[in-house]
Amino acid sequence: MKHWETKRVWVTGGTGFLGKVVVRKLKEYGCREILATGIEQGDLLNPAVIQKHLEFQPDLIIHLAAIVGGIGANRLRPAEFFYQNLMIGVQLMHESWKAGVKKFLAIGTICSYPKFTPIPFKEEELWNGYPEETNAPYGLAKKMLLVQSQAYRQQYGWNSIYLLLVNLYGPGDNFNPASSHVIPSLIKKLVEAKESGAEHVTAWGDGSPTREFLYVDDAAEGMLLAAERYDKSEPVNLGSGMEISIKDLTETIAHMVGFTGEIHWDTTQPNGQPRRKLDICRAEKEFGFRAKVGFNEGLQRAVSWYLDKRPE
Repeated sequence: MKHWETKRVWVTGGTGFLGKVVVRKLKEYGCREILATGIEQGDLLNPAVIQKHLEFQPDLIIHLAAIVGGIGANRLRPAEFFYQNLMIGVQLMHESWKAGVKKFLAIGTICSYPKFTPIPFKEEELWNGYPEETNAPYGLAKKMLLVQSQAYRQQYGWNSIYLLLVNLYGPGDNFNPASSHVIPSLIKKLVEAKESGAEHVTAWGDGSPTREFLYVDDAAEGMLLAAERYDKSEPVNLGSGMEISIKDLTETIAHMVGFTGEIHWDTTQPNGQPRRKLDICRAEKEFGFRAKVGFNEGLQRAVSWYLDKRPE
């Protein structure tokens, strides 16, 4: 706790799903001052906006701001996902270095890994192939921040670190069908199917791909541990170490929400990457992080939140 009592922290994307949890935990830890910004506080594509926020004189920047979505959104908007994520990150990191910010935490994505990465994904495999096609523009844009982070450390001795996150889930997630990830998308679809009395729902792909998920509070805690304890250039996976197929995930959520109809698989739609599971040893070794919330417990919390809080 004492580590944070003297710190001024700027959280980009601090009004979003993960950002709100990070800000809450920073407050719990007694952080001296927090600047949480979202698009409402200005577009980070504009360097002048970045420079204005840097007048806050943060000791640490946690860069969460990103344009994100599921497979559908990535397929429809690859140019936006590439350009905006790349340019926001590159400009933010450069301006932060120029302003003398002491530490920068950049958030990468599991989408940066090659399409056919050996299981579990080890950080050393990050450059051994091209990412899965539907996510590649987004994944590569985020991976360039690792290159920048390491280059600025090498040339300028600047303390920037880089974490690779899996898909997050939990209360407060984004349930907008146009931009949501798989768990909130399935919760919304299956709840609505149950309430309408539908005999079946249609899910994308064939259900065979596997994914790993990390509860949002665990992700925030892992990031803050890294911010406090990790000062090296190598990327670090941040995940739970679990693996579940999309078929099993869909059936689990259906059971939780009480949907008893059939699940039809639309195999004309893409599966995405065949398997995803991270090697999480480095995070535990370097800064003592291990996920605490079990998947079924976290999933039930997400379902309950949606049933309680969803807009009418």
